[in-house]
Amino acid sequence: MINEPFSLPWGSSIVAKVVAYNFYGDSLTSEPGNGAILITYPDAPLNLQETVSERTKSTITFSWTEGFKNGGSQVTDYRVSYDSAISVYSQLA
Repeated sequence: MINEPFSLPWGSSIVAKVVAYNFYGDSLTSEPGNGAILITYPDAPLNLQETVSERTKSTITFSWTEGFKNGGSQVTDYRVSYDSAISVYSQLA
C-alpha cells in the first residue's frame, strides 16, 4: 500500500516497482507491475441547456457537454432527474 501523496491527475496510470527489506538488507528491485489507474468519480456534465426548438406538448430535449475528467473510466450513461417546481427531483426511467 502506498501512502505517499501523488500530484498526478485522476485517470493517470502509474506503474510501480517494489524492494523488500529486512534486518540483513534490501532485495533486488522487482519487475514493474502491470500498472494501476488512479480512479475517482467523473466530473458533472457541463452546459446543460434545453433545445427549445424541439419542445412539444409531451417532450423536452436537453443537451450537455461531458465533464473535463472521466475519473479514469469512460462515462457509459447518464441519469436525468427533473423537478416539477416543488424542489423535489425525480429520476427519469
